[in-house]
Amino acid sequence: MARAAEVGTTPVPVAAGGRPYVVVRLRPGGEVSAFPARCPHRLAPLTTASVVDGRLQCPAHGWRFDRDGRCAEIPSLGQDGTPPPRADLRGPWAVEERYGWVWIAPERTPSSPTRPAALPALEPAGEAHRPQGAVFANLDPSLEHAWHPVALSRELRTGGWLQVRLLGRTWTLFREDGVARADPPAFGVRERLGALWLAPADPADVPLEVPEADDRSTVGGWVPPLRSPGPAGPLADTFLDATHGPFVHPTTLAAVPEIGPCELIREPGGFRSVQEQEVDNPLDPEVAAGRRPLRQRRRTTYVYRAPFQLRLRQEFLDTGATTTLLYLLQPEDADSTRIYVRLMLAAGPGRRLPAPATVAEQVALQQQVLEEDIRSQAALQLPGLPLDLRAEVHVPADARGVALRQALCDFMELGARRPHAA
Repeated sequence: MARAAEVGTTPVPVAAGGRPYVVVRLRPGGEVSAFPARCPHRLAPLTTASVVDGRLQCPAHGWRFDRDGRCAEIPSLGQDGTPPPRADLRGPWAVEERYGWVWIAPERTPSSPTRPAALPALEPAGEAHRPQGAVFANLDPSLEHAWHPVALSRELRTGGWLQVRLLGRTWTLFREDGVARADPPAFGVRERLGALWLAPADPADVPLEVPEADDRSTVGGWVPPLRSPGPAGPLADTFLDATHGPFVHPTTLAAVPEIGPCELIREPGGFRSVQEQEVDNPLDPEVAAGRRPLRQRRRTTYVYRAPFQLRLRQEFLDTGATTTLLYLLQPEDADSTRIYVRLMLAAGPGRRLPAPATVAEQVALQQQVLEEDIRSQAALQLPGLPLDLRAEVHVPADARGVALRQALCDFMELGARRPHAA
């Protein structure tokens, strides 16, 4: 399947019997191990995994696997957590090094490989396996029945026009007499939260409320819109997940894996989740003055509305300072999603508004974090968000991700009962 000399401690993609694998040495000069091409958790490709302490570590959430494919560690479970049996990787029946080559037998076979008379015919590695069951993709028919962000309000000038992509189609937006319109005609165009929204057909979604947007004690700005080469569903899952931070954002975010319980409340059109933790707060000026400890209490509230609206509010309970992030996703095409992120900062009761330099610094940080998430999504190469809970392995820290999948299933059913767009 691969030349033995080319296999080291960096995973190499191969295929055997039509199945994708990665082969790797878990120690320099050690035996070759073979694993399925994707992590069972969020189906991250293990071609970008790394070898850490003699185990294969998933690049997305740090799950570690020993040479037999057994899941030996899940960081979000904590030091005393026990990985579930389904977390193990089911490798091939056998992997051998012979005659300068690595050979894989996907299923039980009575014979060993024989010396090849010529260069062995190698199967192309191809794509990692697709998830089982239904997925929520960018062109799902239910998305006709939702309001979608298609531009920032400032991107469309009075008397001007702007072309946008949404659900595989092109619309032209006009602003005349202060009113935005679309061609071809849609159910409606509106402005809200500093963005232009378009609904192709009678919308069935529930609008996301963002009180901070009108709060005079809050200042902020938009991250320049970016585009992700993939569907919106996995992106929404990432924005709802805090346990990928140490692995996808090791230098930009001082995050720790979430191991505590979170409160999750179902609401019309989505859900709300609240979690309290102790985290470092280097932005608190009282820390530098020695009047408050670096480690402080933080309450994080997630509010999600289907299909792709999310408000994330972080409140430092010792200072009253808050950081709110608004995430809005525009499903342009099957493999393209435009991302809008609005940052809103408040210094806390009795304090001055955050300075423009502070806002600019935090906007730049969020842009860097978003670019790291986009790189991670580009490697994922999924057609959409898996909706069958059996397609992935879920642990307690994935409660919001599970709720996201259930909310999208409900949204699909609701959209199916609406008349189709003309």
